[in-house]
Amino acid sequence: MSFQAYLDTIEDRTGLTPRQLLDIANSKGFDEQNGKAGEILEWLKADYGLGRGHGMALVHVIKKGARIDRKHVGTTGTHRDESETLWLDGKESKSS
Repeated sequence: MSFQAYLDTIEDRTGLTPRQLLDIANSKGFDEQNGKAGEILEWLKADYGLGRGHGMALVHVIKKGARIDRKHVGTTGTHRDESETLWLDGKESKSS
């Protein structure tokens, strides 16, 4: 599953866009400097019922931003994506 597919599924499950979840994470003190992956995963599981795989996609966005490693772009690998920039503003607002 691509990183973007994980984020899209998170939106379906929570009703919140990745950007909204990022804002909530920041309000809880989680950002690129603060909060360990385990702490963030616990919060996402407790508040939104997200498992490790989906949670780690959000951990990536919280800790590293919307850019992913170029090695995943245009490949056929597990975490293949069309772009090295993840769309955080919701599936409905994404242009094709």
